[in-house]
Amino acid sequence: MEALTSRPSPLDEAFRGLAWLGGALATFVASAVAALLAVFFTAALAVVALMGVVLVAFAGLALRARRKVRANVDPDLIEARHIGGHSWVAYGWDGSGRKT
Repeated sequence: MEALTSRPSPLDEAFRGLAWLGGALATFVASAVAALLAVFFTAALAVVALMGVVLVAFAGLALRARRKVRANVDPDLIEARHIGGHSWVAYGWDGSGRKT
């Protein structure tokens, strides 16, 4: 194989500088796009975290309300259900001994 003996032309030098400038511009644009995407995804993550906090807060309020709104149960009360015709089924009749 023969060694290259020709020198680069001045036109090649101009294209080399233009290619370097294009590479620098592409790097700058890629960095700017990456920064914008990072800000966008950080904001999205913050919104999701805020929605999670709100959801947990509402669940806590619902549990607290559920504990406070308990029915007052009368121990002498018997629950009965109508099952059709003249038939009824009573629950709690034999809970703590027979009632008279």
